[in-house]
Amino acid sequence: MRQNTRESYHQRIQRILVHIQEHLDEPLGLADLAALAHVSPSHFHRIFKGMLGETLMDHVRRIRLERASHRLTRQEASVTNAALDSGYESPEAFSRAFRRAFGSTPSECRRKRHTPMFPTAPSGVRYHPGGLPLGFTFIPKGGILMDVHIETLPERRVASVRHLGPYKEVEVAWNALCAWAGPRGLLTPATLFIGICYDDPQATTPEAIRYDASIPVGPEVCSEGQITIQTIPGGDYAVTIHHGPYENLEKTYAALMGGWLPQSGRMLRDAPGFEIYRNDPKSTAPKDLVTELHIPLA
Repeated sequence: MRQNTRESYHQRIQRILVHIQEHLDEPLGLADLAALAHVSPSHFHRIFKGMLGETLMDHVRRIRLERASHRLTRQEASVTNAALDSGYESPEAFSRAFRRAFGSTPSECRRKRHTPMFPTAPSGVRYHPGGLPLGFTFIPKGGILMDVHIETLPERRVASVRHLGPYKEVEVAWNALCAWAGPRGLLTPATLFIGICYDDPQATTPEAIRYDASIPVGPEVCSEGQITIQTIPGGDYAVTIHHGPYENLEKTYAALMGGWLPQSGRMLRDAPGFEIYRNDPKSTAPKDLVTELHIPLA
């Protein structure tokens, strides 16, 4: 089962990589690629980054630059056409990106007809003019040293305040939720502080990121003002602990989704994951923060 699951995730990612190289002149939106992989956009982006070692956007940008290098070396395109084909609005912006990637300018590459050294690619996947990506050395090789366990959880009825914007600004939602819950006796030493995370910040514009600051409540509690009542679905969840600053959560997500998951024998469920915060960031040093990550499994 685990072998089949690992091959399934690899086949999905390989299908995406081939699609990217065959459609470099077209828009390559996250939602469309996630649908091709049969994974929700936020889950797909983290799986991609975990398995390839680079974000989807960085991968597409790099492959387009490698194609530009290929065409310039063979004098199959002018610098201006190569810039436009690579998604840059001006030759100047293209030249800056090209120099950062290859250490030489597009004009030098075209004039000398010399293929520059490709930038480092964590997975080894490269542009190929035939559309078949070269490489496929996926990052998660062998065992993944993560402490992950699977929990079967009941449904949780929670009161929530929605935050739209960067995750680093969610304190506003927590302040509103606690100001409402405190006078009602809903904050006790046993209260769970749950963040429901809908979007990957590396794949979503900051202003569109959705996050619900939430606490469990009983059936007697009703929606009120900005307080909404919702149910976190029950079922199986992969659970791991993140130790340290919230700013580093994405590294743990990438290891969980792109490393542990493909070798776990399990598939994802199309539902948002959530985080449980085991200590208070206002009174805890960032290095001592403890966060439980929960990823829904089919």
